Amino acid sequence: MDTESLKSLGWFLLWGGVFFVMMRYGCGRHLMGGHSGHGGHGDAAPGGGVKDPVCGMTVDPKNAAAAAMRGGTTHYFCSTSCRDKFEQAPEQYAGASTQVGHQHGGHHHG
Repeated sequence: MDTESLKSLGWFLLWGGVFFVMMRYGCGRHLMGGHSGHGGHGDAAPGGGVKDPVCGMTVDPKNAAAAAMRGGTTHYFCSTSCRDKFEQAPEQYAGASTQVGHQHGGHHHG
């Protein structure tokens, strides 16, 4: 390889690295939403979030997959299946939605 090709390859790798870092940790993370369609398994919402009353997963209310009102309280859910379970038996889950800080969790929907 000649010097000019190596120089071009170096710039390509540098900008590729910058692009990767921005997409992984910067603006791209917010644009892509992490697992926004499913609440971001195990990632606490910035500044805290609420707990899905069905599965206990941390949910950012702004990006929740579903929500339901019960007794003047809005409950947020990581998925529509958790909301559906809540709506079928709300008394079983009422009061379980609370402020949380950080949680590592993973659950599976059947």
